[in-house]
Amino acid sequence: LCSGGTPSLSYQELKDLKKTNVLHIDVRERWEIDRFGKIPGSINIPLGELVEALQMDPMEFKEQYNQKMPSKSDPVVFSCLAGKRSKQALSFAMSLGFS
Repeated sequence: LCSGGTPSLSYQELKDLKKTNVLHIDVRERWEIDRFGKIPGSINIPLGELVEALQMDPMEFKEQYNQKMPSKSDPVVFSCLAGKRSKQALSFAMSLGFS
């Protein structure tokens, strides 16, 4: 997660980050993924499910999202369509102790 003011990434910064061990969570709704497409290498967890997902048992998270659950110190990037939901996702994650 980014810290500080209003974190944001350019397309190129995200592309570079995805070469590292960052977890990319797309918080758009499933219908948006179906309509506009999936971002390669991301997992979809709609914003309304995020708080519950980040509090799951790691085995349950892996089973549901087919991805290792991030630890509270793992690098995570949130994305959405315009940036509003990804900022909310960042706030939710930080309130749960993610750094």
